[in-house]
Amino acid sequence: EVQLVESGGGLVQAGGSLRLSCAASGFTFDDYAIGWFRKAPGKEREGVSYINNSDGNTYYADSVKGRFTISTDNAKNTVYLQMNSLKPEDTAVYWCVATNAWDLTRLRLWILWTSWDYWGQGTQVTVST
Repeated sequence: EVQLVESGGGLVQAGGSLRLSCAASGFTFDDYAIGWFRKAPGKEREGVSYINNSDGNTYYADSVKGRFTISTDNAKNTVYLQMNSLKPEDTAVYWCVATNAWDLTRLRLWILWTSWDYWGQGTQVTVST
């Protein structure tokens, strides 16, 4: 059974940092792309970033480039999202998502929720002013 378990959310002041973790199980880690989506109140769900574990390539939404960094610990089957210089507009529920790393047709549209097969329960990130 595929499981994605997020942790690390919380409350932080603007300009601060948080690191989200996604512990993955139930599939071969290197064969999957793992990413993050978020949804803020009143806004559409947004693809934030993903890493393709088959080649290590990373991708980011323009809204987080230069501030967020995605990385993996293959020994722990865990993906991290380091979030720096947080802004109030980063406040959202963040989900970890996963899909087959070799399905490049879907990954070209990675910003779409429907490109992903699995997701976690979500973790709340709140950035105060």
